[in-house]
Amino acid sequence: MTESTLSSASRRQLLTMAMVGGAAIVSAPSAQAATSGRRGPERPFRVTVLGTTDLHGNVYNWNYFNNAAYSDAKGNQIGVAKAATLVKAVRAERGADTCITLDAGDTIQGTPLAYYYAKVEPITQGATHPMATAMNALGYDAAALGNHEYNYGLDTLRAFEDQCEHPLLSANSVDWTTGEPVFTPYVLKRIGLPSGTVTVGILGLVTPGVAIWDAANVEGKVRFPGIVEQAKVMVPRMKAAGADVVVVSCHSGATPSSSYGDALPFPENASTQLAEEVADIDAILVGHAHVEIPQKIVTNKVTGRPVLLSEPLYWGMRVTVMDLDLVRDGRGWRVKHSQATLLNANTVPEDAEIAALVRPAHEKVLAYVNGVVGTCTEAMSAATSRYQDTAAMDFINLVQAQAVKDALAGTPQAGLPVLSIAAPFNAEAKIPQGQVTVRDVAGLYIYDNTLLAVTLTGAQVKDYLETSATYFKQVTNAGPFTPDQVTRAVTPNAPNGTPDYNYDIMGGLDARLTYDIDITKAPGSRITDLQYAGAAIDPAQQFVVAINNYRQSGGGGFPHVKTAPVVYNRQVEIRQLLIDWVTAHQVIDPPTFFSLDWKLTAAGTTVVVQA
Repeated sequence: MTESTLSSASRRQLLTMAMVGGAAIVSAPSAQAATSGRRGPERPFRVTVLGTTDLHGNVYNWNYFNNAAYSDAKGNQIGVAKAATLVKAVRAERGADTCITLDAGDTIQGTPLAYYYAKVEPITQGATHPMATAMNALGYDAAALGNHEYNYGLDTLRAFEDQCEHPLLSANSVDWTTGEPVFTPYVLKRIGLPSGTVTVGILGLVTPGVAIWDAANVEGKVRFPGIVEQAKVMVPRMKAAGADVVVVSCHSGATPSSSYGDALPFPENASTQLAEEVADIDAILVGHAHVEIPQKIVTNKVTGRPVLLSEPLYWGMRVTVMDLDLVRDGRGWRVKHSQATLLNANTVPEDAEIAALVRPAHEKVLAYVNGVVGTCTEAMSAATSRYQDTAAMDFINLVQAQAVKDALAGTPQAGLPVLSIAAPFNAEAKIPQGQVTVRDVAGLYIYDNTLLAVTLTGAQVKDYLETSATYFKQVTNAGPFTPDQVTRAVTPNAPNGTPDYNYDIMGGLDARLTYDIDITKAPGSRITDLQYAGAAIDPAQQFVVAINNYRQSGGGGFPHVKTAPVVYNRQVEIRQLLIDWVTAHQVIDPPTFFSLDWKLTAAGTTVVVQA
């Protein structure tokens, strides 16, 4: 089934079934009606903006780490191939000439498919990125850059840009010296009518957090001024260039907050402030936050006019449909009414054209990730890692700490004890007993972080752990609790709940680092019985701490690490370190490295958490 084989009634039924919240899918006013007859100025002409965001390298409804079709508890399905079916159906229903298709960023990172074409068979050496293939086939009009576009460096990003048939927009990615945008800031799309044209300006913006999270790739090259600040410069230029309507594709969440605290003068999630503070914006396609917003109306403080916001769910699970009904007055076209809804990708099949085009790349990556690299003596799972110590997290810390210790041989820091931190990124990660494949190991570390090491004192280690422990909700007893009753606490920096990737587990290499987290106590005073090598930690003791680049550059707002001396930074990806370790050692033997080093407590009693 494709949109071309559906009758108009069947297509409308498909779209109605796919709808998730927001406004209803209704027929659009025609261009002819908007421009003819005595009532022409009062009759609206509809422009439809179709949007995806945070695709993260997902073309198919496929989980490369499980080697199976993607599934979750809510029945979601993923991939741009499924989103494409919805996009094409809306175009057929509304008229392709009146539809604009946008993406709000984070496209080329997040799956083994994306990783393979960045690192194994890189697009900088001639390969074609499967996301470019898919997006070109669907016919995007523009896409904003997301922060993860910078993960693989500017050369890879430029190669991806060259392969895309649509512009990559980022008005606030500016040259370090001149302050001028280094990517196209905006484009103007003209929609023809019987009596003229409607000009839609499309502006791209990215969260300024790139300056922290990918400092190694952008320092001295690209700066990231604030979203609101840069939009105040660019929107007037767009209007002066003839834009009747202004749509922003903004890789920045709608709930005001910053995971990096006050490390930057500009907020991470600023789409609502953008709508409130910058005049002449009509609609914002929101990305970055990985939440679902069918429709949000914000009143602009300058003009008093409504601004429409919508954020589709990530990985292609949803497609945003924003309808902008335009009328013409003495000054030109303006938005008289706007509304939005989301379409659910689990209601439709994959688009056959896109699925076929990307299939060769998909098959190549399947062969790569299913290659056997070693064995494991007993199974390890990360399922409970966010609330109890596990061998899976200890394995990550072992590999990181050993890599740092080996690299420090012969340096002034060679004699210092080495600690390591790891976060429970992927609750579905597991290493089976028996043969271990690339995808098994890669599932433990789904981000493209690199390894660094800094020096911290014992006192600073405790401060760090106290910040990590804010991940837990405060309780009054030892339970039993479900995992959700004690984890992902809401904080000022995480109004939607602290994400798992901002909870760090710390362990020792040369000797055990042990501690309890008393979650009956207020945040800031939860770490108890903190010991190194069986004795209370010395606040003045110097430690080398293995840490990822995201955390060391300020991601998550953890104390001390951003200003701590860096003693190791070879730009080696942690995921590849794990794969290389298994390849070299051939056997993972959890009893040789796993020990119970931390636990949740309630006034000295171990907290019981039952999944």
